[in-house]
Amino acid sequence: MEMHQVRYFLAVAQLLNFTRAAEECNVTQPSLTRAIKQLEAELGGDLFRRERPAAQLTELGQRMHPLLKQCYDAAAGARSLASSFKSGEIGALRIALTHSIDLALLIPHLNEIRRQFNRLELRFLRGSSREVAEFLKKGEAELGIAAEIDEAWDRLDVWPLFTEGFELVVSNGHRLAGRSSIELDDLRAEQLLGRTFCEHAGRITASLREHGIDVQHGHEVSCEHDLIELVEADIGVAMVPHTSPVPEKLTRAVVTGLDARRTVSLYGVAGRQRTAVANAVMRMLRGADWRPIAG
Repeated sequence: MEMHQVRYFLAVAQLLNFTRAAEECNVTQPSLTRAIKQLEAELGGDLFRRERPAAQLTELGQRMHPLLKQCYDAAAGARSLASSFKSGEIGALRIALTHSIDLALLIPHLNEIRRQFNRLELRFLRGSSREVAEFLKKGEAELGIAAEIDEAWDRLDVWPLFTEGFELVVSNGHRLAGRSSIELDDLRAEQLLGRTFCEHAGRITASLREHGIDVQHGHEVSCEHDLIELVEADIGVAMVPHTSPVPEKLTRAVVTGLDARRTVSLYGVAGRQRTAVANAVMRMLRGADWRPIAG
């Protein structure tokens, strides 16, 4: 079955006249009649009763009409969508982020990209660093953003964006609130909240343990929202990246003597063709000045 056969069928079904349908489709009547006969042969029965002055749909034709119309409309929609993508009227982006990356980092750049396309379709995927790597491998995401992807895949391209430190976050009513910096000794009496969803959670825990900080009896939290709720309730304190958003109910401070930093990078797949939006976002992120954000 070919789409021109379906188009000819729909034209005859609407006009109930082979001659007028041929004129509507801008083909000769013999060509239109031959195409419909081929369609009837494929479907196994007559679609029209050739009567004068008007053709009539057979029972098979009546049953096939909504199905063939749906098929034709879907094909026309697919062609229109493909044309819009090709012309740049519609842009699509599939991007994967680890749970520890704040989406707000991308908002200014996405707003800039929106001005370049009449319609922008975005798909955001979240996961661990391993899951982000899998999204990229399988082609489910074109770009990835993570603090670190521990993946020895030779097709994985990496472009470091910025490096930032970690800070202590406490509730406004906490005894350490209001300080611009905190000593490591000040943490010995605190119960820490471990960000198990962060790529650097293990390194931070190890660094604190090296300085004699008790991390064994801390709480483990698997998402940023829960961590903020617990800190606000003064159930614990947490180490968070500088770019992590913190509500007004919380206070953040640098921990003196703790060397905890992470590098946030953009990831892509070498040799794989990217959409126009992905290429534009990649250039924008790599060329951005991240210093005001990263601190």
